[in-house]
Amino acid sequence: MLEVNFHIDEVDSVAKKVMDNLSNSVVLFYGEMGVGKTTFIKSLARMVGSRDNIQSPTYSIVNEYEGVDRKIYHFDLYRIKNKMEALDLGFEDYFENNDNLVLIEWPEKVIDLLPEMVDIIAISVNEDASRSLKLSQNINLTKQKLMMQQHFS
Repeated sequence: MLEVNFHIDEVDSVAKKVMDNLSNSVVLFYGEMGVGKTTFIKSLARMVGSRDNIQSPTYSIVNEYEGVDRKIYHFDLYRIKNKMEALDLGFEDYFENNDNLVLIEWPEKVIDLLPEMVDIIAISVNEDASRSLKLSQNINLTKQKLMMQQHFS
């Protein structure tokens, strides 16, 4: 687990730390609207060598970027209403190549479609406008899903 407090002008150094500590190619992002998830993802893409113009895929749902040695898929699922919409986009196909980096904002909308093992980044805003970031590595979503099913059944 990695926990960091930072100001937005330090985002690149924090993104470097996160890249050095990622254990999975699929990373789920949690945080309120406007907390800086997309800003952080832009920095992560730069860390893997992307020179693309990185923008929020809120309306396109997914953007693809070229890194030095892998592709980066950035999903913003805010507008997705259900998992069928994600399936219609071919969502599951993006997990076939573990060399690619798949970054997903608002993943709770498609939890049943995600691979078993992921990393999770939670970002929040502090009172002084700095950010708190928590990276949780090697999260087994299968166990999480089973616990949720048992809890609500």
